[in-house]
Amino acid sequence: MLQNFIPPYTARVVEKLIGAGAIVFGKTNMDEFGMGCGTLESIFGPTKNVWGLEEYRIGGGELSSFSDWRIPGGSSGGSAVAVASGICFAALGSDTGGSTRNPASYCGLIGLKPTYGLLSRHGLIPLVNSMDVPGILTRTVDDCATILNVVKGFDENDSTSFEGNLPPVQISPHFSLKGVRIGIPDEFSCPGMDPEVIQCWKDTSDILEKSGACVSPMSLPHTKYSIACYGVLNPCEVASNMARYDGLRYGHRTPHPKLNSTQGLYAQTRHEGFNHVVRGRILAGNYFLLKENYDKYFMQALKIRRLISMDFEKVWHSGFDLLFTPVTLSAAPTYSDFIQLDNRTQTSVQDYCTQSANMAGIPALSLPIKLNSKGLPLSLQLIGPMFSEPKLLNVAKCIERIVDFPQLKSIPR
Repeated sequence: MLQNFIPPYTARVVEKLIGAGAIVFGKTNMDEFGMGCGTLESIFGPTKNVWGLEEYRIGGGELSSFSDWRIPGGSSGGSAVAVASGICFAALGSDTGGSTRNPASYCGLIGLKPTYGLLSRHGLIPLVNSMDVPGILTRTVDDCATILNVVKGFDENDSTSFEGNLPPVQISPHFSLKGVRIGIPDEFSCPGMDPEVIQCWKDTSDILEKSGACVSPMSLPHTKYSIACYGVLNPCEVASNMARYDGLRYGHRTPHPKLNSTQGLYAQTRHEGFNHVVRGRILAGNYFLLKENYDKYFMQALKIRRLISMDFEKVWHSGFDLLFTPVTLSAAPTYSDFIQLDNRTQTSVQDYCTQSANMAGIPALSLPIKLNSKGLPLSLQLIGPMFSEPKLLNVAKCIERIVDFPQLKSIPR
């Protein structure tokens, strides 16, 4: 739909990076309109995870190919691979239900979903306006803090932008975990989770406790409804946002409409311009928004979202500083395994541990911890109250120092 479209302006977060001296040298691959969790649903083809890639190489030199590969996660998988492979210092992604943290987990990176409103959404193509945020992908916590300090702040062009003046995030070498209250939500230990992920979660929780943090179990009772809730709210907002792509104002326009009418032009343009995943969500969203279905689906989903948000508020008011959870249910699966399930089913699986933070608009960070038995990254997630990025990043830095995750190193030629 937007293959040959040249934006008339630059996204605000990108403007800030350029203004600070950063060299922005390219755009990265992603699932079409951010609808996916593997970076497979792109007009440019799939992105391959650099972790474990050599295992599947066939041949050598320019003729080399791959019999299979590990997926990088999505939808911001191209950004994650660019950082993991050493092509760039940092990359931006978007996060609506985990699209920055998911690929960060699979690619062994720091992936930050900031508080809703902390970063300007001006220039971010909307998927779900009420949940979308620009995300940050880096190799280290310090790098993440550096980028965050550049791109955060109020933007008059974004009506959801936070108007307060927040101080820069500083990573202190003297920050101590002593007395930090960290909750372990019972609901995040879900069916289908890899035993290695569960063990990593338990072992790292023990490390936090030995380092002085107060670690204790707690409950977020409505988390289990988050994916079903998202499954209604996402297509409803998608249907609204995708209506702008009609073949008249910008983007793809079919040269040969099958019907000689405006309606025919709309239908043929959107059929050609959107892939099957986007079209499916538009259809589902319009169904949920029908007059006879509006109260039954959309309004009920909004009520569940409010309950999910209130669960987090109760946790913060009870004295917890942060929550500690898995990010994904396993290490990066192979492409051949991943495509055994359809996009909708994969999204419900892949976003289980990440989606609720978007419902509540709170910050969350994916942090690589160790390699599993196959040499692939296992990551865990820190979640905090709104605008708690300073504490979130400082706790993440303490964990980073302790676990000493083995980053991929480039090989001199």
